[in-house]
Amino acid sequence: MDELEEIKKKKMEKMMREMNKPDEPAIELPGKPIIVTDSSVDAAAGQYPLLILDCWAEWCGPCRMIAPIIEELAAEMKGKVVFGKLDVDSNPQTANKYRISAIPTLMVFKNGKLIDKLVGAYPKPSLVAKIQKYL
Repeated sequence: MDELEEIKKKKMEKMMREMNKPDEPAIELPGKPIIVTDSSVDAAAGQYPLLILDCWAEWCGPCRMIAPIIEELAAEMKGKVVFGKLDVDSNPQTANKYRISAIPTLMVFKNGKLIDKLVGAYPKPSLVAKIQKYL
C-alpha cells in the first residue's frame, strides 16, 4: 500500500503544479475609460468581454454630468468592465450605424455583440445597478 500512496502523492503534486502554472497572459482590463473611434469600435467590442461605450459630445450638458461617474466606475469595476468613450461629433459613422439619436447613450457590448443601450444621464447608483445585471 505504501507504494500506491507514493504514486498518488506524486500524481497529486504534479496536478497541483500544472494547475498553478499561469496560462497565456490574460488581457489587461484598463481602470480608466479608453478612447474609441469609428475605426476602433469593432476591435474594442471584440477585445473586451464587457465593454460599456459612452457616446457623448463636448457640448452636451448631461454628457459632462456623467463623465466623472464613468471615470469612477472604470476604476471601481476594473477587471470586470471596460468603459470606452466615443465622441459622436468626431465619429459620426458609429453614431449612424447604431442609430444614436440622443446622448449620452451607453452602449453595452458583451463578447463583441451589442446587447443593450442606456440612454440618458443616470445617477451613479442607478447606473451601477444596471451594469450589475451584465456581469
